[in-house]
Amino acid sequence: PILYAAYMEVVDNQLRDNDPPETRITFDRLKQEGISELDAKKFIGQVIAAETFWIMKKKETFNLNRFIKNLNRLPAEPKED
Repeated sequence: PILYAAYMEVVDNQLRDNDPPETRITFDRLKQEGISELDAKKFIGQVIAAETFWIMKKKETFNLNRFIKNLNRLPAEPKED
């Protein structure tokens, strides 16, 4: 529950700040596809969680290109490629 809340806060912050703008674009797209607001945020949170995992696993910096690719793949699961 604590991690879920943290990731959802990150989603809300990205949407509020429009940073990166692809988060808002993805959120709006998912809603247009008939996905509820809450589920759209959960999908985006899944991408944030995956990116966090890869950062920690590989000890690398945030990969914006990979993050955007995974946003564009939603609602499919994120991929590391």
